[in-house]
Amino acid sequence: MRRDSIWKSIDWVTIVIYLMLVVFGWFSICGASYDYSDHDLLDFSTRAGKQFVWIICSFGLGFVLLMLDDSFYDLFAYLMYIGLMMLLIVTIFIAPDTKGSRSWLILGPVSLQPAEFAKFATALALAKFMNTYGFTMKNWKNAVTLGFLILLPMGLIIAQKETGSALVYLSFFLMLYREGMPGAVLFGGICAVLYFVVGIRFQEEMIADTPTPIGEFAVLTMILLFTAGMVWVYKKRVDVARNILAVTAGVLLITYLISEFWVHFNLVWVQWALCLLLIGYLLYLALSERTYTYLMIALFSLGSIGFLYSSDYAFNEVLQPHQHERIEELLGMREDPKGTGYNVNQSKIAIGSGGLLGKGFLNGTQTKLKYVPEQDTDFIFCTVGEEEGFVGASSVLILFLVLILRLIAVAERQPTTFGRVYGYSVMSIFLFHLFINVGMVLGLTPVIGIPLPFFSYGGSSLWGFTILLFIFLRIDAGRNRRMR
Repeated sequence: MRRDSIWKSIDWVTIVIYLMLVVFGWFSICGASYDYSDHDLLDFSTRAGKQFVWIICSFGLGFVLLMLDDSFYDLFAYLMYIGLMMLLIVTIFIAPDTKGSRSWLILGPVSLQPAEFAKFATALALAKFMNTYGFTMKNWKNAVTLGFLILLPMGLIIAQKETGSALVYLSFFLMLYREGMPGAVLFGGICAVLYFVVGIRFQEEMIADTPTPIGEFAVLTMILLFTAGMVWVYKKRVDVARNILAVTAGVLLITYLISEFWVHFNLVWVQWALCLLLIGYLLYLALSERTYTYLMIALFSLGSIGFLYSSDYAFNEVLQPHQHERIEELLGMREDPKGTGYNVNQSKIAIGSGGLLGKGFLNGTQTKLKYVPEQDTDFIFCTVGEEEGFVGASSVLILFLVLILRLIAVAERQPTTFGRVYGYSVMSIFLFHLFINVGMVLGLTPVIGIPLPFFSYGGSSLWGFTILLFIFLRIDAGRNRRMR
């Protein structure tokens, strides 16, 4: 493809959205970092001035990425992945301790976070692997390889003590679902979240006068119900599912009455017995009918029980104290507005004070007086809410929504699996960042410290998202040549 034809094939709609988000993001950083003693927003000693330099550099970076041949990204996908993984390993040992993590490389006056750049390398590696001849998600070797490609950077980033950045890599499972990953895997992920939230939230509360913890009882009940539902859905055995539900309900009702009015005991013991009997029954059906579906359902039940107790151990023994406290704060298990809940509480105040139309550019009192920690990085959205109000915050969210929908549309028109997989990977990463960042600012998700794309201060974040997006734009620009 000739260079002049690239400009005709580029998706200019996405580029315009990108420019709008970057510009709006810079003004938000100005508002969040502005000090009344500052007289020049472009002063390179200020946050706004430094971000302006990063923005100009990102434009140049985007131009370079568009000038490269689109086959370059396919050809060197694995090489870039290996290079970034090695950089992540090196970072663990040479990065200085910054707020408890070792994830930043100091290169003279510049600090870079390799975890931000590993995202595009992982997306390219996944796209290249899934584009190989004969690839299918049903092949267990392919599934293991995909899991390795995703979990390797996650593990290395966790070793840097950057749990928030590592969790972003879970967004790739949205792409895998689009590419044929069984719905049972996604269902399993949703169940894991339910088990964790319910089990942890109600672990200290008891059922009436019995010594039965509500959290453990509720999760084990869900496991029994989900197991019966899976028998119904996957094997169409209504009679078996009905019998499982009837026995479970009858036994639990009788034992509850005994525990409540006669001999107090933990109903969880009864549920363990029911789960073991159910798993044994499913194994019997698997052998007698010679079908592995019952075996998989039995493994789901067993794995669910294992996850319940392992997550409880991880929550109480593995998580860092501040992570433990943040989750408790989010789940309503504790209230500490001056401690772990301070950031979110001040962020809500800032957003609420903006009202409908906001206080105006550089007029936010909460942000100007520095009440909100990290207000120009992880909590940048509160500045948008305070200065631009509900209208401005909604406009930003709508603009992000348009970007997400546009990325889906562009991904769907790709003639190759490589382009489509990479496009959905980019979309998934943007969606995860948007959902978690805005959610934690509003107190709806845990505070895990991930940036809002194009808004949060920082060169690594801006460059990382720019690389992600412009590689996809370049791949898309070459679609007409590949179709011929």
